[in-house]
Amino acid sequence: MSTRNFVLLSVALLVVFVASNALYVIKETERGVLLRFGEVVNPNLQPGLHVKIPFVNNVRKFDSRVLTVDSAAERFFTQEQKALIVDSYAKFKVGDTAKFYTATGFDEARARALLAQRINDGLRNQVAVRTIQEVVSGERDELMEVLTAEVTKAAQQELGVEVIDVRVKKIDLPKDVSESVYRRMNAEREKEAREHRAQGQELAEGIRAAADREVTVLIANAYKEAEEIRGEGDATATAVYATAFNEDKEFYSFTRSLRAYQDAFRGNGDMLLIQPDSEFFRYLKDPKGGR
Repeated sequence: MSTRNFVLLSVALLVVFVASNALYVIKETERGVLLRFGEVVNPNLQPGLHVKIPFVNNVRKFDSRVLTVDSAAERFFTQEQKALIVDSYAKFKVGDTAKFYTATGFDEARARALLAQRINDGLRNQVAVRTIQEVVSGERDELMEVLTAEVTKAAQQELGVEVIDVRVKKIDLPKDVSESVYRRMNAEREKEAREHRAQGQELAEGIRAAADREVTVLIANAYKEAEEIRGEGDATATAVYATAFNEDKEFYSFTRSLRAYQDAFRGNGDMLLIQPDSEFFRYLKDPKGGR
């Protein structure tokens, strides 16, 4: 290779090296800070292609999207000195890039740790002035709003980040306390169940008594109606018998005798001790009844 070609190749390599160190790209999901010998020159590099002075300027990039810090569950004490295990998380994003770089050196892990500490301190203060009922349900939304405002103010001043939201994922009682609470709740539910069963039994007895009373009344009314109908039927039958008897007394007497014979001789072992001249055998001796 000739000297001229070697020089050209060296220059080309130098140009490529300088260009690779002078040009840099900021993605849409990123922001950057331009440093000159460690001093912040441009704290807000926008997405796109940029140029820097090699060996003089340095670029530090960070994620500009909304980030999440998941705090570890901590034990806090309420106003009644009751322990609660609170598990929370927060959403944040970088606001002041220069302050964020100064406080964390663009180390997201360090930023999350510092922010988690601020959140736990704020939760401890907010829980300490409220009762369990207020923390769990009564003033939970208000607690989150106040905490978000306080943590945002502190985080902006110290870390240069904006806290968008702070939320509680779960609130638990310590294991020893939760067992006693469970036993007490179980006893209360059993007491309530016994009261409901007693009320139901009392109501059932009332319904059963009312049903029995109604059945008795219905049976009595039905018996009364049946007796009235039976009496009317007997009266009608008696009237029919009387009319028939008046029309043909002898025939009526004959049919009565036949019915009497049928009833008397129905059984196999029946025995009658009657005198031969008894009125009972009148139609057996003479079909005309002695006329």
